[in-house]
Amino acid sequence: MSKKAEYLAQKQLDAYNLQDIETFLDCYSTDVTVMEFPSNKVIYQGLDAMRERYTRMFEENPNNHAELLNRMAKGNVAIDHEHVTGRANGKEVYAVAMYEVSDEKIKKVWFVV
Repeated sequence: MSKKAEYLAQKQLDAYNLQDIETFLDCYSTDVTVMEFPSNKVIYQGLDAMRERYTRMFEENPNNHAELLNRMAKGNVAIDHEHVTGRANGKEVYAVAMYEVSDEKIKKVWFVV
């Protein structure tokens, strides 16, 4: 299963960098839950909320790019460490995201805060 988690983590990252919203969303389950780690506070839930959020982000940050620094996977979970640049506000961000796969889609996402 870790191969599927790695595959989906890479597919959504590639689509993110191309700002290809349809391919990006295709990686996620319709009821995806995005949370903060370690609190598990829900940031948003569902594909419609994700579409709205990322469509706006892509429009506002046309040069946004996430470079994968490291990935590890075990079972149905992939964890990415990324360096995000090209944001409209000029700020660079180092991000850690965890993706849990279920039924061939990313079902849960945690961003380490």
